[in-house]
Amino acid sequence: MTGATLVVSEVFGPTLQGEGPSAGRPAGFVRLGRCNLACDWCDTKYTWDWDNYDPQQELRTEQVATIVDQLDAMGVGMVVVTGGEPLLQQRNLAPLLQEAKARGWRVEVETSGTIAPLLGPDLVDQYNVSPKLANSGNRQSRPYRPDVLRSFQASGRAVFKFVAQDPSDLLEVESMVAECGLDPVYVMPEGTDAGTVTARMQELAEPVLTRGWVLTPRLHILLWGGERGR
Repeated sequence: MTGATLVVSEVFGPTLQGEGPSAGRPAGFVRLGRCNLACDWCDTKYTWDWDNYDPQQELRTEQVATIVDQLDAMGVGMVVVTGGEPLLQQRNLAPLLQEAKARGWRVEVETSGTIAPLLGPDLVDQYNVSPKLANSGNRQSRPYRPDVLRSFQASGRAVFKFVAQDPSDLLEVESMVAECGLDPVYVMPEGTDAGTVTARMQELAEPVLTRGWVLTPRLHILLWGGERGR
């Protein structure tokens, strides 16, 4: 671990995992900087949108040992590595994850599913893969990578979480799920305030149920709104 560094936006917790299968579980978060996509509704643009944020203020290069010390102080049994797009730095992630596993922590890595996973099964318990739909407004090249999504599916360590604004988005989800053989499938409402998240969950509930998928909340939004570091 000596000398290993990561480009970090923020390390925070203890808090609750807000999304997916582990929603409600205590966790410490490591939010890494930079992203290879540009979603219109992204709620962490401060990790990559340098037209509106200053990278000198928002990002720092931090020693893995320092990050581990911060996580140790939280007293939680799970660490979530998120972004930005954390797999842009996956070759430097191993030392952090090795320290996490040595402590018996569960490790989840959140990703858009555009970069193939290289980290070994001994380091990552679960990839929370969130392929981007047309509603993301991405103007970047290749936000949808079927080959990469299949590699996550083949790993046996991935769940697939799609951000939907209304039931019509689920037709696009169906197409991607069928093409790539994705399972399990989670649908999450897009929104950065409790009212929007609740209303969209109500709209999505029946069509998600009909398809046999899982509807996940954004628990942190319901509890704390868009408060940063929660």
